[in-house]
Amino acid sequence: MDRNSAIGLTLIAVLLLVYFNFLAPNPAPPEAAPAQVTSPVTQTDSLASTANRKPDSLVFQNYGSLGSLLTGSEELTTVENADLKIQLSNQGRIREVELKNFKTYLQTPLYLAQGDNNRFSLIGTYEGKEIDLYNLYYSAATSKKQDTTLITFTARVSESGFVKHIYSIPPSGYQIGYQIQTSGITLGGKNLTYRWHDAIPLQEKAIADSRTKTTINYYDVNGDFDNLSQTSNDLETETLGTPLKWVSIRQKFFISAIIAKNSFSGGDVKIFANVNDPVTVKEADLELFIPLEDVSSKKASFTYFFGPNDYEILPDITDGFSRNLDLGWPPMLWINKFVIIPIFKFLENYIVNYGLIIVLLVLFVKIILLPLSYKSYLGMAKMKLLKPELDLIKEKNGDNMTQNQQDQMKLYQQAGVNPFSGCIPLLLQMPILFAMFYFFPVSIELRQKAFLWAEDLSTYDSIVMLPFEIPFYGSHVSLFVLLMTASTLIYTWQNNQLTSVQGPMKSMGYVMPVIFMFVLNTFSAGLSFYYFVSNLVTFAQQAIIKRFVDEDKIKAVMDDHKKKMLAGGGTGKKSSFMSKLEQAMKASEEARKSGKKK
Repeated sequence: MDRNSAIGLTLIAVLLLVYFNFLAPNPAPPEAAPAQVTSPVTQTDSLASTANRKPDSLVFQNYGSLGSLLTGSEELTTVENADLKIQLSNQGRIREVELKNFKTYLQTPLYLAQGDNNRFSLIGTYEGKEIDLYNLYYSAATSKKQDTTLITFTARVSESGFVKHIYSIPPSGYQIGYQIQTSGITLGGKNLTYRWHDAIPLQEKAIADSRTKTTINYYDVNGDFDNLSQTSNDLETETLGTPLKWVSIRQKFFISAIIAKNSFSGGDVKIFANVNDPVTVKEADLELFIPLEDVSSKKASFTYFFGPNDYEILPDITDGFSRNLDLGWPPMLWINKFVIIPIFKFLENYIVNYGLIIVLLVLFVKIILLPLSYKSYLGMAKMKLLKPELDLIKEKNGDNMTQNQQDQMKLYQQAGVNPFSGCIPLLLQMPILFAMFYFFPVSIELRQKAFLWAEDLSTYDSIVMLPFEIPFYGSHVSLFVLLMTASTLIYTWQNNQLTSVQGPMKSMGYVMPVIFMFVLNTFSAGLSFYYFVSNLVTFAQQAIIKRFVDEDKIKAVMDDHKKKMLAGGGTGKKSSFMSKLEQAMKASEEARKSGKKK
């Protein structure tokens, strides 16, 4: 590894450390999750009484005809399709949503809405008083529209006066249709205020990692996507003045969202984490404004989405919904979207072992990058051949760094060598390096997929749990990370035998893998396994390339170029990059001399 390659690696490491500076040691995973209790109910029309409420006469007086609807017993209607099990309350709101095809890390049922973890309110003004329409008691009716199940909750105050909530559940999928209708009831103001509080329970192995992947996303009518900070544990809030199409509570692998057919007229969102709570990832609050004009004209139509954060599903939900899967900024986004994911999905169709899929993914990527790897190795071979002359220049100039650099540049020009030829291919590969950092941690395909000693490739593999916590490292030892670090150190040592880099820059090449060991210890085992396999393939790739690189021939070409330059037979024309670099060095030297005179 020459000096410029070392500089490139240093820049990569600095960028990664800045990006991942939010990483903190993961607390030990909880030994058990709180029990998730459900009432034994049958499919579709079964009802279970769960609560009673009796308002006093003052309530009747304050809320007029709606007052009589504030008394009753809560009853639950359960509906199932191929993917969801849904409980709806006769108070017009969702009570519980279970994803039937997924389990938590502890293999318990996975709920995206359950009991007191999720609280829904629908606030309006009636006869000058604020009222929560989800506190009314409705009559439930079940019907079918083709293969879709309709659950209609009606609170009627007269023959023509009513409030309705209509839920539609298709035979499969993760979407739930929802409509709000009123007739003959005058609600004050311009909007209904919809509120959703979600205390997100721990569903994965590591709560710290789950917190850094959980946030609130939102998308407005102008097509602009934004979100609250996902890495912060502090209270994050935002007031949304532009009409909104959808708002989602996005976890690492799952999404709970509400989507408006028309739009919400605005709202407020906030999220925070109590780091002392071992079972709650974050608490999210949505407050969205529903135009009353839409409600009275039967245009207040919405869709709930409770499902996986899966790239194959999200684009079909609504405009911009695929942005919930964070695949990085361009060009990392494009690489993941158009290269990595298509290759991964293609391999999934034929291979069930995800460890083998990762190995084949490495081979595909290495083949794509082969021209860059060849150019990088060729540049390193040229620098190796110049090493004896570079050593003589260093010995002649001693500590005179400016003269040393000028003589080196002169030698490069005479030999026809670009000193950055080994570094530039490395920098061009950086977007793929970063793309993998985005892809593997959020790839739901790896969730709960075991390989070798890793029981779940979507989270860290731990072969040893430490009795203490190491700052910035954690309380566990990831074997895949250790293997990746060891292979990177060997790769660095091999490259250092081919280059002339000495001193601190040479040592820096050994420091970087150790830094990455700390950074990646809490990351997806799939990611560290990918880079370990990538290093192994690189060793084999370099051995093959070496067989096709004739160093004697390269040296002969360089010597011939040098002879022509010294004899004046060469053009002597410098590349624009080399000219600018030389001018910068001269300007630096002049500034240094000017400073000494003063």
